[in-house]
Amino acid sequence: MKKFIIKLEQNLGFKINNKQLYVKALTHKSADKLNNYEKLEFLGDRVLGLCISKKLLDIFPNEKEGILDKKLASLVNKNRCFEVGQKLNLDKIVKIGNLRLNKQTVEKKIISDSCEAIIGAIYIDKGFDFVENFILKIWDHYIYDKNINIIDAKTKLQEYSLKKFKILPTYKFISDTGPKHRPNFKVAVKLKDTSFVEAEGASKKLAQQAAATKLLNQIEIKK
Repeated sequence: MKKFIIKLEQNLGFKINNKQLYVKALTHKSADKLNNYEKLEFLGDRVLGLCISKKLLDIFPNEKEGILDKKLASLVNKNRCFEVGQKLNLDKIVKIGNLRLNKQTVEKKIISDSCEAIIGAIYIDKGFDFVENFILKIWDHYIYDKNINIIDAKTKLQEYSLKKFKILPTYKFISDTGPKHRPNFKVAVKLKDTSFVEAEGASKKLAQQAAATKLLNQIEIKK
């Protein structure tokens, strides 16, 4: 454990108090069904959302709630947490049950979930002020990125469909395959004047976003 903690402290940039807590935050349920990161991920997701929401209100005091909500969504989604998880090199130290997978690229969802779990662990170990400073330091680039208010593909497709046809796009769930630690969802989406377009993702939401992106590209709408 000593080498693990030293490496993690180097990645995070601070000394850890409760070592077992961070080990748990980087343990996937395939490695330990009882002591894994799921509850810390649940907590970290809420802490992250609170800290980023608070910051957005500070720097955009006159912005409408709907715009703030879209900015928030672009900053705390799984893709963003995956990027941060990679910056923290969590893919190099997260513990999963299948040894073969440890030698390969760890799935995006696992890295993303681990990132949220680490945030939950920091909150418990160091308190709110500390974890807030940690989050804002790492997310600083994203928060002030002029492109953070770009509407995601699913929302863009929805707005286009409502404007043109007065109805929402139609999504259809197709399948859920793969092991628990590497799920693969397939969904399809169509508009009133198109056929269904299929896409896959590590979750239903990611699969829907991928399908929306694919359909937007087909009908040549700029995202």
